[in-house]
Amino acid sequence: MANTASYPIIAPKAGDLLVGTQTYTVEDKVIDNPTRNFTVASVASLANSINLGYTCYAAWFSQTGTSVPVVTELQNTTGKTFTWGYTDVGRYSVTPNTAWVANKVLPIVSGFGTAAASQILDPTSLSNTAFGIKQINSTNGAYANGVSRGFLEIRIYS
Repeated sequence: MANTASYPIIAPKAGDLLVGTQTYTVEDKVIDNPTRNFTVASVASLANSINLGYTCYAAWFSQTGTSVPVVTELQNTTGKTFTWGYTDVGRYSVTPNTAWVANKVLPIVSGFGTAAASQILDPTSLSNTAFGIKQINSTNGAYANGVSRGFLEIRIYS
């Protein structure tokens, strides 16, 4: 048997692997508790969701004219992929690749810019499969230089 105490200690990367045992649960009916590899990132994400009680998607976005918003993802511990869309003047959609429970989702949206009216963004139409954002003044490119900018955080509670 290997003496693991003799292995060097390093700072792990998100993609590094840890050895663990997958256990039987009602949701995940594995047989014989097999040994599996887990990524450091997946263990960290699980730890965050347990400690915080939620997973999180956070992103900056900007939009010009009738274009789909350009998104800079800051964090995504949800395990979901999000698709952004332009739906109408001053309205955008954010759609996860898999449904969530609408009453377990907290969207936090904020505008960013110089004109007070254009800084107000309103979360709208939260459902199990999508989330909407509306500019209160409902114009395209209401910010300086014709660009709408904002920040979105979606918390999905367990």
